[in-house]
Amino acid sequence: MPTSALQVARTGLEAQDARMRVIANNLANVGTTGFKRDRANFATLAYQDARVAGQRSSGETAYATGLNLGTGVAVQSTSQIMTQGALNNTDNAFDLALDGDGYFQIEMPGGQIGYTRAGNFTLSAEGQLVTQQGYAVQPAITVPEGATAIAVSPDGIVSATLAGESEPAELGQIQVARFTNPSGLQAIGDNFLVETAASGAAELGIGGENGRGNIRQGMLEASNVNIVQELVDMIEAQRAYEISSKMVSAVDEMLRNANQTL
Repeated sequence: MPTSALQVARTGLEAQDARMRVIANNLANVGTTGFKRDRANFATLAYQDARVAGQRSSGETAYATGLNLGTGVAVQSTSQIMTQGALNNTDNAFDLALDGDGYFQIEMPGGQIGYTRAGNFTLSAEGQLVTQQGYAVQPAITVPEGATAIAVSPDGIVSATLAGESEPAELGQIQVARFTNPSGLQAIGDNFLVETAASGAAELGIGGENGRGNIRQGMLEASNVNIVQELVDMIEAQRAYEISSKMVSAVDEMLRNANQTL
């Protein structure tokens, strides 16, 4: 059965509503550490072919053009825009930022490994480097009680001056994870991403090597959301929604007139 213009306009309303939800989430996370803005991607729905180009129009001729009627639009996917946010100084020794590509590894409850750009870490009661939720950074880094002058080098080596010693001691090294397709990572909330079949397996390495970002101590990466751009996108989505809404009203009136006439 042919799809009516009313149904096509409805798909436009649903698509723009989904886009507004993406924009609203971007704006809501403008102050979220390490947040990457999302973009809604659209795709046409299936076409109904009333006549195919090249089909015979007579015994000797063929149609030069076809008659194809679209059935609307749908949100195909959302993509994370991976541009880096600004790096802000915090003067906190346990705040870390990645200057370039990559993610910190975090061990979440149940042993699952999560990945994040949010490096606002702290120490647990046992001296282990953890996230704000208490999840351990991987590989595990433990700072002994009484340690001072804690330093993290760009390649992730953590060192500190221990009680009774004059020279800094190495406590471990933070590794940086990279993915073949970072857009394929699945966001699960709390600034965490998990790998999927689309992202590929994590490739672990040292900060600053093979395209991985350097680790910057005492800094945090801000959200990469551009408020002005989001507002422009919001106005565009709002206008598109209004047009689809007017289309629904117009088609409804046309159908009502047709029913009254017939």
